Amino acid sequence: MTETSATETGKARCWFIAPLDLLAAGIARLPQSLLLGLGSLLGVLMWPLLGKRRRYARINLALCFPGLDGAQRRRLLRENVRATATGALELLRAWYAPTSVLEGLAEVEGLEHLRAATASGRGVLLFGGHFTHSELAARLLQQVSGQPVHVVVRRNNNRCLEAMFDGARRRAFAGTIAKKDVRGLLRTLSQGGVVAYSADQNFTYQNAFVPFFGVAAATLTATPDLARRGKAAVLPFWFHRGDDGRYRLRIEAQWNGWPSGDPAADAARYMSELEQVVRQHPEQYLWVHRRFKTRPPGEASVYR
Repeated sequence: MTETSATETGKARCWFIAPLDLLAAGIARLPQSLLLGLGSLLGVLMWPLLGKRRRYARINLALCFPGLDGAQRRRLLRENVRATATGALELLRAWYAPTSVLEGLAEVEGLEHLRAATASGRGVLLFGGHFTHSELAARLLQQVSGQPVHVVVRRNNNRCLEAMFDGARRRAFAGTIAKKDVRGLLRTLSQGGVVAYSADQNFTYQNAFVPFFGVAAATLTATPDLARRGKAAVLPFWFHRGDDGRYRLRIEAQWNGWPSGDPAADAARYMSELEQVVRQHPEQYLWVHRRFKTRPPGEASVYR
């Protein structure tokens, strides 16, 4: 097959991307109240289609909130599924919304910490967690601060969708870095870049089992070393969507005594800080992820 015919074949296989792009751009421009209403409807419609993910979330909530009774956990599960469905629309908002649509949607606390770090010429790891609207928070921070932000992403296995997603992200952000692209991350940081970064998902390598809501969670221990190698500041970055539909973003100064030189202790500090934030708005955390998939030696799977 010639190069021209191969390109034409690829375009034919990806014929659905153009209409998806148009639909995504339209959704991204919806008024906030309408987008959130659509997210609630989507949560209802997707409920029967998310059986496996609902099961993961239900198990996670039972492990992390043993003090809640059955009715309270069921209500939290429904709120989380609604937030997760809404998060899909907020992802489109992050990728496709023009700046005019994002005006007034966010307020940011702690910008002085980011500006001080970037003024010194250092790269910055914005150290957060996997919430249902993480990329939108990064986009909003970029707009409010005027500081270009890179995002760490998981590549999609579908070639056509990945081309669409990557193109949208590159238009919205300063750049993208694949989840396991350590060289790319270090290069961006060493050049003074700002990177939105989270390490709170299940890790099977360079990990330590540390408490998260009282449950041993396999947590990456490499973050302090990455920051050291990239000569970067590590600034905690938290966010949530308020009842009024607006987003509250907060940047903190690097934690005192962190890193400590003990990777496991540093991972435990991260999980402790994250837990405090999650408890404030538990429905907005990504509970549909198998956070406790990897277990300490001798422990059975919690997702059986």
